[in-house]
Amino acid sequence: MPDVLLATCADLPSGDEDADALVGALAAHGVAAEWGVWTDDAVDWQRALTVLRSTWDYAGARDAFLSWTRRIARLANPYPVVAWNSDKTYLRDLERAGVPIVPTAWAAPGEAVLVPETGEFVVKPSVGAGSRGAGRFTADAGGSALTHAARLHDAGRVVLVQPYLSGVDTQGETALVYVDGAFSHAVRKGAMLPEGVAHPVDGHELYVEERITPAEATDAELAVGARAVEFVAQRFGGPLLYARVDLLPSQTGPVVVELELTEPSLFLLHADGAADRFAGAIARRVR
Repeated sequence: MPDVLLATCADLPSGDEDADALVGALAAHGVAAEWGVWTDDAVDWQRALTVLRSTWDYAGARDAFLSWTRRIARLANPYPVVAWNSDKTYLRDLERAGVPIVPTAWAAPGEAVLVPETGEFVVKPSVGAGSRGAGRFTADAGGSALTHAARLHDAGRVVLVQPYLSGVDTQGETALVYVDGAFSHAVRKGAMLPEGVAHPVDGHELYVEERITPAEATDAELAVGARAVEFVAQRFGGPLLYARVDLLPSQTGPVVVELELTEPSLFLLHADGAADRFAGAIARRVR
């Protein structure tokens, strides 16, 4: 009988690229782990601690996903976190708490979408994963942007409009990974939205391929990451098993583009000791 069930999706029944490293690290800590597909009714999720990992298809069935997570007695990260974090309107809460975010405008279905008259911008759904549903547009392509937004509204999604921060093209996006509230490691992600490209919200691809390299986080990035993680700890009564803070460079410094607390890639293969740190944190929860 496993000590931990690692939740994944049907397209990745054996987990993501971190799977072997994580299972091996857990075994070294004396913890037996099995992978289970979250939509598989044959899995008894109550028999062990469940850790959300590569459940990357949830965006198309968020209500079912939340219903499933709510029923699990021992879940990391827990249901209240998942319910809050699986809709990017959480960015409003971060902004109100003084955490710098990418400037964002929201438009629910039935509300008008206002697109910028100058510069480049991004239109994406508030519920989405792996860049699905995200599009990059120029001001002279406002009609295409509104058409894309209309498709998102038709799918029942709240639309986010954000400026395209061009620094990502040269500096990349920085992902800070935290385990038990403590900084573990950082990676750099290459820009994923080519000019004029809009990914379908319900496309067949599970995620958009990322270009990942190990990174050394700057003091400014770590300061923003710490503020985001501290806010989460205060909101949910303590540090979470895992968190990932995704940052973009801006003229005023690093800003949060996403705070990943539900099912983020943790890039355990890109930093020495990362798998062991994560496995150790899981082992402490098991015991």
